[in-house]
Amino acid sequence: MKYKINLRFDVKRLANVGMSIHIRRCIAAALKEEGVNFPCEINVLVTGNDGIQAINDAQRHVNQPTDVLSFPMFSLTPGQLPEDVEAMVDPDTGLVPLGDMVISLDRAMSQAEEFGHGIKRELGYLVVHSVLHLLGYDHLDEGPMKQQMRRREEEIMARLLLKR
Repeated sequence: MKYKINLRFDVKRLANVGMSIHIRRCIAAALKEEGVNFPCEINVLVTGNDGIQAINDAQRHVNQPTDVLSFPMFSLTPGQLPEDVEAMVDPDTGLVPLGDMVISLDRAMSQAEEFGHGIKRELGYLVVHSVLHLLGYDHLDEGPMKQQMRRREEEIMARLLLKR
């Protein structure tokens, strides 16, 4: 399946070929595991704490850094493919624009250290988490929605061999 991943690093010191490959691999795995069988596009910005704080403030009126932000293009149902994919296709690209994700590499590195695992696992988790948000999953409640999302995250992370 054709997945177009537009990946941008806004701070040159953060750019890394291995990291780019890892992010793309995690996105593709999450989309595949969720059964996304249509050509789609995701925009990814890897930034630092200052960059994600500015976006968080502008978009959500929360003036603090966070680890990952997800901006879905559509309101989808978790675990279900959309019924009318054709209506979602961007006529200029022929792709379904699923949305945007912003990752703070600074935060990912500090969380990897805090949780006692490597940056590869933490970055993979944040990417998978964000893809699931783009596909309609959420964790606003402490009930079934959060449990459903956490279960899918762990299943996809296991497939990527990035278990805890």
